[in-house]
This record gives sequence, C-alpha cells and structure tokens, in this order.
Amino acid sequence: MLKKSPRIAVLGTGAIGGFYGAKLAQSDASVSFIARSDYNKIAKDGLEITSKWGDFHVMPEVYPAPSAYPHQADYILVTLKVLPEVPLIEMLGPLIKADTAIVLLQNGIDIEDAIAKAYPDTPLYSAISFVCANRISPGHIHHIDYGQVVMGRYPKGSDDMGDILCTLFQKSGIPCKSVPDIRFYRWRKLVWNAAFNPLSVLSGGVTTDTILANSKSRELVAQLMAEIVTLSIADGYALPFDIIASQIHDTEKMVPYKTSMLLDFEHHRPMEIDAIVGNACKIARHYQVSTPYLDAIYALLELLNQSQIQTQ
Repeated sequence: MLKKSPRIAVLGTGAIGGFYGAKLAQSDASVSFIARSDYNKIAKDGLEITSKWGDFHVMPEVYPAPSAYPHQADYILVTLKVLPEVPLIEMLGPLIKADTAIVLLQNGIDIEDAIAKAYPDTPLYSAISFVCANRISPGHIHHIDYGQVVMGRYPKGSDDMGDILCTLFQKSGIPCKSVPDIRFYRWRKLVWNAAFNPLSVLSGGVTTDTILANSKSRELVAQLMAEIVTLSIADGYALPFDIIASQIHDTEKMVPYKTSMLLDFEHHRPMEIDAIVGNACKIARHYQVSTPYLDAIYALLELLNQSQIQTQ
C-alpha cells in the first residue's frame, strides 16, 4: 500500500502533461514536473491553466531532466509525444526505483511493448485521455473540452496501485476509470485520432467542424473510422460499427478544435504519425486486412513530414 501522499513525476509538460499534472497537484499527491523546453518559464512563473472547468495556477517542483529529479516516485506519468526520436527507455532509467510504476498517458496503438520489455520488473500501466487541450505558450495550457482518463495494467488487468492513481485523478476533478483491458479503449480512441488528426493536416490546416461540414471529407472520416473498427475486430477487440456515427455526432457538438497533429505541423514539430497511423497499418498487414484509406493517409503524412524536415 502506498503512503498517504503518493509522489508523481510527470515526464513531459506539454498540453497533456501540463493539464493533468496540474490537476493531480490539486489531489492528495505530491506532483513534480520534468520539463525541458519550458523549464525556465515554469520554474519562474509556474503553470497557468485556462480551463473549461475553471482557471487555476500552480507553482510546482520542476526539474530540467530526469537525472535531476531527487525523489523516489511512486508513479512516473509519461506524457511525452510518441516519436522515434524520443529516447523514452533511456529517460526513464534515472527515475525508476523499487516500487515505482510507469504510466503511459500517450496516444496511439502498440506503444507499450518496448517499455515492458526494457523494464520487465516495473509495473506498467497504459492510459488514454479523451480531452481537447493545447499548449498555447510556455507554461500556459488551454483546456478546451472533455477530460476523461481511462487506464489499466499492461497488458491486461487492474490492481490496487492502478486504482489508487485513478482515485487521485478523481479527487482532482478528472473523470477516471480503471479497466481490465486497456487495449479495447486504445482502439476506441484510435477511431477518432486516425481520422481527424491526419485529415486536419492534409486538408491544409482546418478544424474539426470544417472537416465535417464538407460532404467528401466527412465521408473520408467515416471510411477511415471503419477501417480502424475492422482492425479492432481482427485484433479481438470488436468495436461496434455504430461508434462511427456516435463519434462524428459527438465531434459536431464539440468546440471547433485544432488537433494535436495539426498544431505540431504548424509549429514545425515532429508528428505522431507512426503511433496514430503507421502502427495501425502494421497491424493490418499482420492480420492481412485491407486498409487502403489508412495506407494512403500514412503515405501522404510520411511524404509531408519528410518535406518539412528537408526545408528546416
């Protein structure tokens, strides 16, 4: 059983890490941030959260690198982008102690296995957020809509340590539930991410409402979503096809939103192409499932990403 005030080290202080870490600081936890690019700003002025649920400000402990973190964390909350150039295994090394758990609060499918193999004796939890949030400047996060977190032990199951973290989220005002099979929920989130993230970039930079207002791009959203549903069925996590209509309907009710992939593209940052689209294409090849829309979107994103790198 954990001590009364668990220690959480948030690795990454972008939109997700900044928002959820700041909210967790309002619970019974002792929360510290490991921030690279925003370190000086956060150390001086703290984190400013502009939120649909109420604006607030925190002045947390912040460190510039994992090696500078002086405590033994109960949880390492990883909120970094899932990118090939991010050496997450090496970054985790200085933070992992006896009884430390890793929590991957990140996008995508098939993102956990490398961490599980690198640290087989460390409890690993996989978590996803259903949230609209942007980092609008160093140390300033705008929470636009939603916010639920779903988490579970990887590869399957739930336990007390996961339940304690889930309760901390709830105490901070974040809807959170612990589930026995997190992969089902990763597929569920990918239905939305694999459609809207790529299309927001490839369309020239439009928000979710503009994508759905055009009949042709709306149909493309549905086709991409259908391929993800088909892959979930092949993988043994059968999502219902009616999730397509419900996610489109929910997106129409949502505040018009620039996706995280579009914001990364506009700011000339690497995009989570593989985690969100490429890994789904690999799974399709594994199960010999035809995914022409996902394959085309992936090829176009790779080409665009290569072109952006060459012009930098």
